[in-house]
Amino acid sequence: ALLQDLKQSGLLEDTLLIWTTEFGRTPFAQGADGRDHNGGTFVTWMAGAGIKAGTSYGQSDDLAFQTAEGTTYCYDLHATILHLMGINHEKLTVRQNGIDRRLTDVHGHIVHDILS
Repeated sequence: ALLQDLKQSGLLEDTLLIWTTEFGRTPFAQGADGRDHNGGTFVTWMAGAGIKAGTSYGQSDDLAFQTAEGTTYCYDLHATILHLMGINHEKLTVRQNGIDRRLTDVHGHIVHDILS
């Protein structure tokens, strides 16, 4: 309903919606303990301001255990979000323990394939 309301009111063009997880789950059970954390795959859903509608990016291997294509990291997600907000991720720094650090470290890349 939120997505529909934003689209109908014209606000979706200026609103970035993000739903993400910090890790996936293993595609197999770990005995009686269920499925364990899996950093090899995770899901992010984005819509709105600057995101190409209906786009899928990346693919897991046949077991959904590791990324097979389009590997991205949290640095890339942060770089892409900052880009959509009009902020140069390479210039944004936070001072921590006397050192200027970037949210995207030196590894972040904008995922241009998902941008409209």
